[in-house]
Amino acid sequence: MKTIGCFSYNFLLKTRELEGNEAPVLHCNGLRLVENRPMDSSRHGPNGFICSSTQKERAVRAMASPTVSAPKREKDPKKRVVITGMGLVSVFGNDVDTFYNKLLEGESGIGLIDRFDLSDWEVQIAGQIHGFVSKGYIDGKNNRRLDNCWKYCLLAGKRALEDANLGPEVLKTMDRSKIGVTVGSAFGGSEVFSDGVETLFFEGVKKVKPLTIPYSLTNMGSALLAIDSGLMGPTYAISAACATANHCFYAAANHIRRGEAKIMVAGGTEAGIVPYVIGGFIACQALSKRNDEPQKASRPWDKERDGSVLGEGSGVLIMESLEHARKRGAKIIAEYLGGAITCDAYHVTTPHPDGLGLSTCITRSLEDAGISPEEVNYVNANAPSTLVGDISEVNAIKKVFKDTSEMKMNATKSMIGHGLAAAGGLEAIATIKAITTGWLHPTINQYNLEPEVTIDTVPNRKKEHEVHVGDFDFSNVRVFNRSELLPLPLVLR
Repeated sequence: MKTIGCFSYNFLLKTRELEGNEAPVLHCNGLRLVENRPMDSSRHGPNGFICSSTQKERAVRAMASPTVSAPKREKDPKKRVVITGMGLVSVFGNDVDTFYNKLLEGESGIGLIDRFDLSDWEVQIAGQIHGFVSKGYIDGKNNRRLDNCWKYCLLAGKRALEDANLGPEVLKTMDRSKIGVTVGSAFGGSEVFSDGVETLFFEGVKKVKPLTIPYSLTNMGSALLAIDSGLMGPTYAISAACATANHCFYAAANHIRRGEAKIMVAGGTEAGIVPYVIGGFIACQALSKRNDEPQKASRPWDKERDGSVLGEGSGVLIMESLEHARKRGAKIIAEYLGGAITCDAYHVTTPHPDGLGLSTCITRSLEDAGISPEEVNYVNANAPSTLVGDISEVNAIKKVFKDTSEMKMNATKSMIGHGLAAAGGLEAIATIKAITTGWLHPTINQYNLEPEVTIDTVPNRKKEHEVHVGDFDFSNVRVFNRSELLPLPLVLR
C-alpha cells in the first residue's frame, strides 16, 4: 500500500480570558509553557487555529522556541481561511461529539460485514456503518435511489452547514455564487456502478437504470449537495484515492484565497464496502485477514499487523475567509494555514521506505504555513496498519521533527478502519476534537510495538495532553499524488 496523502493540523490549546480587544497568546519555550501575555496584533498571522465555544472570535498565534525564527505568516483576513463548521457520517454515528467520545473510549467500530455473503472469502471484516438514518436531510425518493456514498456526503455536508449556521433560510439571504463545494470520492457510487454492470450483463441494456452513469461519477456528491443547497460557486470533486479529502481542502482554501469563493464546503466521502472493492483489495493483499477477531485487526505500528481494514463514511468542513466569517458573526472553530503537494515517484503500491516524498511534503507544508517543526508536539498519523506504510511514515516524521521526545502520535484508523476518500475528513475532525478537549484518543491494539517507533503512540488508553502545536500527518493509500494540508494552532475560548 502506498502512503501518499499528508495532512497536518497545528493547534494551540489554552489562553487566559481576553481583556478588552486584546488577543491572547500562549508563549512556549519549545514545548514548555513560559508565560501568557497579550499578543502584538501587528505581528499576528494565520499560524494558529482558532477554536470557539462562543460567537465571539479570538485570534491566537503559536510561538516557536526563542532560538527558532518563526516563518512569515499570512495577515490579510481576505486570504486567511477559517473552519466554521464540521459534519460527519461514521461507524459511530453522525454526531461529531459522539464520534470523538467513542474514540476516546477506545471503542472499535470494526466487525463482520453483513451486507453480502463473504463466508468463503479470506477477508470478511470492515468498519461498516449500520443503522444509517438520513431522515430530515434526504427526501424519500433520493434515499431509495442514491448510492450510500452520496447519502453520506449529503448528510455530512448539511450537518456541517448547520454547524456553521448556514441553514437553508440563512443561505437564501447570501450570495450563493460565492459558496462552492468540493467533496471528493475515490470510488464514487460504487454500488450503483456495480449494480449497473451486473444488470447489463445478466438482463441486458434495456434494464440499466437511467441514472446509473450520473450516480456513479465521483463528482456527484458535490453536485447533489450544491443542487440541494443552491450553492453556485466552484463545485466539483477531486478523486485522488485516499488523499482525496486532503486535496479538496487544499483546493477549497485556494479558491477562497484567490477571491473566487467566500465559503467552500470541502471533504471526502466513501462507501466502498461492496464486493468488487473488497475483492480488489484482497487481490492486492492489502487487507487484514483477522476475521476471528475483527476489533483487533487494525494494529498500527504493531509487529503483528497484517494489513488495513476498510472503513466508510464522510467528513466535511466548512471553510470560509476570515473576513467573511467575522462579518456574519460566525463561530470560528479553526484556521487553515497552507499546504503542499508532492509525489514519491517510487512505486504504484509501495511507499518509499525512507518516507522521502512524505517528508518533503511535510517540510513544504510547514514552510507554507509558517510553522516551525519545533512547535509540533502532537501527530495524528495515517498509520494504515500496513507493513511498509507504517514504518515509512514514522521515518518521514523523524526526518522532519528531529526531537520527538515530547511528541504524542496516535492512529484513528485503529478504531474506524481506513475510510479511503473519507479518511482525511474524519481524521481532520478527530484532530480538531483532540485539541478542543485536551484529550488524545488511544491507538488501540498496541501489543508489540515496532522498535523503530520511538514516539509515544498513546497505546490503548486515552491521554490528557496540552497540545502546543499538533501535526495531522495523514498518509493514505494512493498511487500518484501526495497531499498535505496544514491548518494552524487552536485555542479554546
